[in-house]
Amino acid sequence: MDWSSKVILVTGGTGSFGKKFIRLMLDEYHPAKIIVYSRDELKQHEMRASGGFNDPRIRYFIGDVRDKERLTLATYGVDVIVHAAALKQVPACEYNPSEAIKTNILGSQNVIDAAIANKVGKVLALSTDKAVNPINLYGATKLAAEKLFVQSNAYAGGRNTRIACVRYGNVVGSRGSVVPLFLQQRASGTVTITDERMTRFWISLEQGVRFVIRCIEEMQGGEVFVPKIPSMKMTDLARAVAPEAEIKIIGIRSGEKLHESLIGEDEARTTIEMPDMYIVQPSNALWFGHAWEDKGKPLPDGFTYTSANNTEWLDLDGIKKIIDPIEKELAKGY
Repeated sequence: MDWSSKVILVTGGTGSFGKKFIRLMLDEYHPAKIIVYSRDELKQHEMRASGGFNDPRIRYFIGDVRDKERLTLATYGVDVIVHAAALKQVPACEYNPSEAIKTNILGSQNVIDAAIANKVGKVLALSTDKAVNPINLYGATKLAAEKLFVQSNAYAGGRNTRIACVRYGNVVGSRGSVVPLFLQQRASGTVTITDERMTRFWISLEQGVRFVIRCIEEMQGGEVFVPKIPSMKMTDLARAVAPEAEIKIIGIRSGEKLHESLIGEDEARTTIEMPDMYIVQPSNALWFGHAWEDKGKPLPDGFTYTSANNTEWLDLDGIKKIIDPIEKELAKGY
């Protein structure tokens, strides 16, 4: 894929993912233009003022994904949309359910409608492991958003627009993640964990960004791409971040799972395994999205991919290798 002539729009472009994605695209792929679409003027100002983001190829566009008219204007002439905007804090979504629905579900529909109306070539939406068998509202809204993005290919079938999703686990060091919290708690001598049995999938910010770029290049439309990523025990993460600190168990929170899932048993029946990822193909659809069947292998009956049954685990040394550069970036205020 030749990125040099492409115009890219990133919803939620001032977030952790958006900034890393834009930095990588500018440095390595050299697109014609990148549009930062977000609703916070202060974050856009701070991003523009920070090193490397005052680039003539970047356009800063104030707008909310809830505003369909604004999105339609912003996506005119765009070739690729990366949809990263979301309300993602589980407690905030539980307490503000209507707001989570407006942003994560209705906002996703607006992105899709704008993309189809303006004949955007490719749309890739970011999802989460919490969308699989969801027990909290955030996960439920992301599941609904996934269904919207996948099934909307039926409406784009007569056009050039192709729409897909990427689904992965917790991003180490992203804004609002547990790593910055543990780093803050380390100074007090105590770090808090909700349950000592808890496990999570983990991926670095750069790994996530590079996976997204690869999926944009390879997507046919209708897929949910799932990378093969390691699991870690939350107690090991706490020990890696704050080895001298006491670990305090505070009890599992509302809407929180002990273990996360990236592929459920039922959707595994339409999933193809590749060497380094899984591709969930659309079920019961006559349109595109099934081009992967001859490239990978089907999964066995009863297959699930969870943070507890994962075959790849990070030990303390592996966790420290991930944490060290994250701590340095956070210290610089990235």
